[in-house]
Amino acid sequence: MTVSIPSFTGDADPFGGGDPYADYRTADFPFVHYADLADRRLGAAVIAANDEFFAERENMLKPGPAEFDPERFGHKGKIMDGWETRRRRGVSAARPHPTEDDHDWALVRLGAPGVVRGIVVDTAHFRGNYPQAVSVEAASVPGSPSPEDLLGGDVKWTTLVRRTAIGGHAANGFAVDVEQRFTHLRVNQHPDGGIARLRVYGEVAPDPAWLAALGTFDVVALENGGQVEDASDRFYSPATNTIQPGRSRQMDDGWETRRRRDKGNDWIRYQLVEQSAIRAVEIDTAYLKGNSAGWAAVSLRDGEKGEWVEVLPRTRLQPDTNHRFVLDAPTVGTRVRVDIYPDGGISRLRLFGSLTAEGASRLAARHQELGG
Repeated sequence: MTVSIPSFTGDADPFGGGDPYADYRTADFPFVHYADLADRRLGAAVIAANDEFFAERENMLKPGPAEFDPERFGHKGKIMDGWETRRRRGVSAARPHPTEDDHDWALVRLGAPGVVRGIVVDTAHFRGNYPQAVSVEAASVPGSPSPEDLLGGDVKWTTLVRRTAIGGHAANGFAVDVEQRFTHLRVNQHPDGGIARLRVYGEVAPDPAWLAALGTFDVVALENGGQVEDASDRFYSPATNTIQPGRSRQMDDGWETRRRRDKGNDWIRYQLVEQSAIRAVEIDTAYLKGNSAGWAAVSLRDGEKGEWVEVLPRTRLQPDTNHRFVLDAPTVGTRVRVDIYPDGGISRLRLFGSLTAEGASRLAARHQELGG
């Protein structure tokens, strides 16, 4: 079952100069607080498409909004920042139009397997050359399947977004209510056209067997199933950046708050992949030089109603530095809170530990419920 929130249809006005986003149609979607499972930083990729004549399929997963240069043309025509296919035609002069079933498609490998909560098909700057409608299907295939494997007849595809009319130069959002774990998407545009960006919001659902083989791992990492529950401030950048893979590459690839003018402090609250015993903490302030947090403290809680236990007391942080702390003893919990004082930012948080027997059992049961 899917619901479009809201519904944009029809062409946008031709670009008349000025700010190309001035007449862009968008809305506040209720699912964008989830992680983007199609984020390139997680390892997502567009692994195949039947056509990409005007613009490459990989553009759909680029970070940030699509760019538009009205004077940029190439040998094939207007250069667009998105995935754009050629115009479909019928089979003869007597039947010049595409059939109802004609469509273009792209296969997307999610960066991390997960439960999809919402999808945004963004047609920014595709004003008269966007698809008339889109549909999205999903599959769960273990390992590293090739495009040929995914297109084989034995793969089960589940509809996440039924064929739905969309609008040009708009963020077309769809809530998804399918409680299953998926690894790949098939994005269809009917009959042809262009999509600027694709965002797939959801919850990572890791493979318990993989985590068990690792033993000790980062139990709050996004790719391992950790997630941000809440944060005091998201003014400059999202808190989810702090649990992305790898080290930060520039200042906005972390979490930075606005400047406080009171006596409070900022914080992020996380949910771990499952109940874990934590043994070591990393707090990285890479690229945050004049705006890193001054001090940080880390607290752990077991369950939603457990008491918060401080595992790292308020500690001085240095700018542009990776700080490592070994705990005196393993501490068990399901949620963690990082308080920074008084404001500023951190780029990454790493919590190294292992699942408890209870946590591993619950994770395995959840994996089975999701069809893993």
